[in-house]
Amino acid sequence: MAEINWRSEIERRKIELLADAQNLLKIKSVLDEENPLPDAPFGQGVREALDYMLQLGEKDGFAVKNTDNVAGHIEMGQGEELVGILCHVDVVPEGDGWSSDPFGGEVRDGKLFARGAIDDKGPTMAAYYAMKVVKELGLPLNKRVRMIIGTDEESQWRCVDRYFRTEEMPTLGFAPDADFPIINAEKGIWDFYIKQKPALAEEKQAGAELIEFSSGCRMNMVPDHAFARLRGEHAVEITKKFNQYLSKNSLKGKAVFEEDIAVLELEGVSAHGMEPNNGLNAGLHLASFLADLEMPQHAKEYFTFVKEYLFGDSRGNKLGIAFSDDITGDLTMNAGKLSYNILEGGQIGFTMRYPVTYKWEEGKRKLDELLSGLNLYTETLSNSVPHHVESDSFLVQTLQKVYEQETGDKADLFSIGGGTYARSLKEGVAFGPLFPGSEDIAHQKDEYIVIEDMLKAAAIYAHAIYELAK
Repeated sequence: MAEINWRSEIERRKIELLADAQNLLKIKSVLDEENPLPDAPFGQGVREALDYMLQLGEKDGFAVKNTDNVAGHIEMGQGEELVGILCHVDVVPEGDGWSSDPFGGEVRDGKLFARGAIDDKGPTMAAYYAMKVVKELGLPLNKRVRMIIGTDEESQWRCVDRYFRTEEMPTLGFAPDADFPIINAEKGIWDFYIKQKPALAEEKQAGAELIEFSSGCRMNMVPDHAFARLRGEHAVEITKKFNQYLSKNSLKGKAVFEEDIAVLELEGVSAHGMEPNNGLNAGLHLASFLADLEMPQHAKEYFTFVKEYLFGDSRGNKLGIAFSDDITGDLTMNAGKLSYNILEGGQIGFTMRYPVTYKWEEGKRKLDELLSGLNLYTETLSNSVPHHVESDSFLVQTLQKVYEQETGDKADLFSIGGGTYARSLKEGVAFGPLFPGSEDIAHQKDEYIVIEDMLKAAAIYAHAIYELAK
């Protein structure tokens, strides 16, 4: 068989690919548990995005299946073994400060801008067109190839949990939802709260009364906004102090005094929670300021804890749980949701990304021991264990060969703190779409994918699908 020029095959379908990607990006597929419907348990937008992909697959002659309106698949080929391509069409909330409509799919300067452009709708469409190329070329396959589409990847992974209860587990596969060349190791992900126990007794009011403090909407995002409302005789003075704090620390924000209440707002910089140091945590900065004010003891204890144990430390050093290994690097902690109110007390929602050799149970025990003396406790939401595929596996060796042939660059292996759907496979790796040296702006404002890179990734995926399934 003549050698296939995968890139030229993708180039022939460029206009179609871009149009389909834009249409998918225009769907606001953010988790909406406030308005679930019987046929859209994660919200109407999420369901629409799933339907869009399945309808595309059906139109192009693939076998498709919807699993309880929370996941689905698009399949081709024949054979006993199954190659999986794991994608997702849900996106994190858009946040503020965009230069264009976050769900507009605008093209400018060779880039496609929208929430989900790089995570993970753009890559999903690139992988879909890779399957389409292999199918339309009529290449003989000895394995089935199945794109599995999730709709709750940015939250609790209930989609793949439900999917694999009744559907076949692929023999091997990849997730186009991270970086090239190949990610064969992923840290463990512990999502949990540190919560404050109730006040032991009715407190006499001292200093400012904190009515409310809130920051962040997702544990896996660095909060880019925080606000607090306080009242009391020192409220006017607090607004002045806060403006000085902003100026001294070169922070953005504002303080206003309205009807005996001081309203404080602070702006940070959002980033993916797997590396908190890439952002600026608005909640930790505002909590650090509040910790130095005179206020009732229960509130004071909460903000003092945040300042003394969390502020300026994303590695768990102050909590006594720092850890690092040669495979996956440092343990990281992102305080993604922070809140305090006078009725319920305070809480902090974390995502902890921990190395593959970290003993999680031992680390949790150490943390619980420390917190018990501080009137605090942990509450686990989920714990996804680390994932590691050996470098000599057929999957890794094949993808390395394909990547090097298509790019001319060495296909090094590395690890990440993010969690991709690859970890839900027994043998799965993350494979692109972000090329080395590219800016990673997943979960940030003005998220984009470079169109040239999307086409290049699609060609790599097409070649990889053929090599894995032939």
